[in-house]
Amino acid sequence: MTEICTKCGLVKELCVCETIAKESQKITVMIEKKKFNKPYTIVEGIDNKEIDMKELAKKLKSTLACGGTIKGGKIELQGEHKPKVKEILLRAGFSPDSIVVK
Repeated sequence: MTEICTKCGLVKELCVCETIAKESQKITVMIEKKKFNKPYTIVEGIDNKEIDMKELAKKLKSTLACGGTIKGGKIELQGEHKPKVKEILLRAGFSPDSIVVK
């Protein structure tokens, strides 16, 4: 038996909730200096209720070959990856107008 989405009521294979959520996000990508003056790329503004943050962080870390974590609703990636993060988010289905690189 197929699963039904609790938000839209469609079958999971036809569910568009995550696609709609990706288009309505306001994402900010910035560099922040942390411990020992090391740069971290911070991705914030993603609603963790509508988008799977663990899966997105895993995809970013594996594509960029870096370490990282999720803290306080933000994805923290070790190193400077601003332009690459924007490209990966665009390929993941986020709207180009919703991504701001500072």
